[in-house]
Amino acid sequence: MAMKASLMYDIKKNIEEIAVAINAVLQVDVTVIDQNHNRIAATGRYVDRIGEKVSLNSIFHKALVTGQAYIVDAPKIHDLCSLCENKEDCEEFAEVCCPIFLEDQVIGIIGLVAFDEFQKNQILSNQMNLLNFLKNMAGLISSKLKEQMAQDKLTQQAKTMEILLNAIDSAVLSLDKKGTILAFNHKAKKLLGRPQISHVKDLIKDFKLSDKSDSDIFEVKTKEGVDRYRYKSKPVLVKGELKQIVVTLTEEKDWIHWMSDLVHKRQEVTFDDIIGESLETKKAIEAAKKSADSMSTVLIQGPSGTGKELFARAIHNESKRRQGPFVAINCAAIPESLIESELFGYVEGAFTGAVKGGKPGKFELANKGTIFLDEIGDMPIHLQSKLLRVLQEREVERIGSCYSQEIDVRILAATHQDLITLMSQNKFREDLYYRLNVIPLYLSPLKNRQGDIQALSDFFLNRYNEKLNKSILGFDSSVQACFNLYAWPGNVREMENAIEYSVNMCQRDYIQMEDLPDHMKDEAIKDDVKKNLIPLGELEKRAIKEALEIYGRDKEGISKTIEILEISRATLYRKIKTYKL
Repeated sequence: MAMKASLMYDIKKNIEEIAVAINAVLQVDVTVIDQNHNRIAATGRYVDRIGEKVSLNSIFHKALVTGQAYIVDAPKIHDLCSLCENKEDCEEFAEVCCPIFLEDQVIGIIGLVAFDEFQKNQILSNQMNLLNFLKNMAGLISSKLKEQMAQDKLTQQAKTMEILLNAIDSAVLSLDKKGTILAFNHKAKKLLGRPQISHVKDLIKDFKLSDKSDSDIFEVKTKEGVDRYRYKSKPVLVKGELKQIVVTLTEEKDWIHWMSDLVHKRQEVTFDDIIGESLETKKAIEAAKKSADSMSTVLIQGPSGTGKELFARAIHNESKRRQGPFVAINCAAIPESLIESELFGYVEGAFTGAVKGGKPGKFELANKGTIFLDEIGDMPIHLQSKLLRVLQEREVERIGSCYSQEIDVRILAATHQDLITLMSQNKFREDLYYRLNVIPLYLSPLKNRQGDIQALSDFFLNRYNEKLNKSILGFDSSVQACFNLYAWPGNVREMENAIEYSVNMCQRDYIQMEDLPDHMKDEAIKDDVKKNLIPLGELEKRAIKEALEIYGRDKEGISKTIEILEISRATLYRKIKTYKL
């Protein structure tokens, strides 16, 4: 009978060796089962039963469930054996079983079995020492398993790293601290075509073996001439000591093509890709379409997750600049110390760590196209004046340069913040605001666009059905009602995440409430409670009415009513008048 895979099966050979060793020392038979009740090792009479499952009514099962050790001195009549279907034919004289733990989980049982009086005496004559010995053997198995798991993890990590290195588009070399090449990926072998090279200086003559990062250009002679490469080296330091150096190599023509691809890369989004049936969405699309062919700046405002970048890309791809680059930069995601160089670039030697030859900024990369300044409200105040100059003069100046460069760039900006409030707090320049807010566009939060919820939920369901290879037909009516009532603080982005989660969780034809993220279910419960709550005044009215119907309205009935309701006579008469009872 084939065994179901288990953790212990990975160290089956080790367990068999331990079982044989115990048998040799104690002269009793040994058997070991895993958490799936499979017998994976044994000595003596149970050798032929390796691979079989033990009974769910056996002592082994009880030990798996309770995590406790047991000693059975009379198997046929012992209480622990009362339910065992094999007790009448049982050949065992005595038995000891001890759980095997991995952390706090029982992963198997190791047992000693006596098949004659001698073996029984071996087990019962020194029970406590024997049980301690067995616990140590269980611990040994557990430690072997931990070692195997650690080894498997290292092997997996090594294979993963190998796959990652071979998948990336750059050639990568690993060097020891003396420059000997330890390993390289497929791209390095294919690109260089010289696997016989064993030292980095045979490839890069002026390479510096240093604990500092480095970058430079070098040449490789070929039959066709000379190829130029750019290398970057990164040291691997352990407690401050250089252990290895990782070197990435990029052929010059590939580097130039990469820069060109970066500049011209576009995500082909059009207004047809924007999902929404609400009046708010339709108005926003209409306004954005009108702005597409303009050169004027567009300021897109709205809460996070409403699709501001989607609108920006659609505007670009519907404009006359669609053949030019669309370059996006998130002003909130880049450290303040780096955002200036990212936007405007720098010349060689402008600051410590500057790349040789300098680096163009996002404005230069967006030349003849569109730059999208996302989260513009988070731009540091000292950079806002420089951005204002770019808007006014249509030219940029790299950090460390004395010269300006003309640019032809259309600017689209977006923010989830209230720029009017930021201006009142002196955190955003008023002149920059009016330069950006030439064509304002506002995207409403999803909770205000009820007409979009059904269309968006169906769209994301189809997307993740395809992506996750599912075939869910739709949403239960309670789920759709929940979607309509939910506030969607994360807007469209939150809806997408919620539906992706639900598609992963759902095992039926329709997504149910139980498939939704916990926080959405909690909100739905709160809404149900609110809908079912009875106003306090209504409860009071019902209580008084029922008391009067039971006890009557005569003097005695009124006295009984105020006693039961614990209110004064004057209060009762006032309530009767208020509630028209």
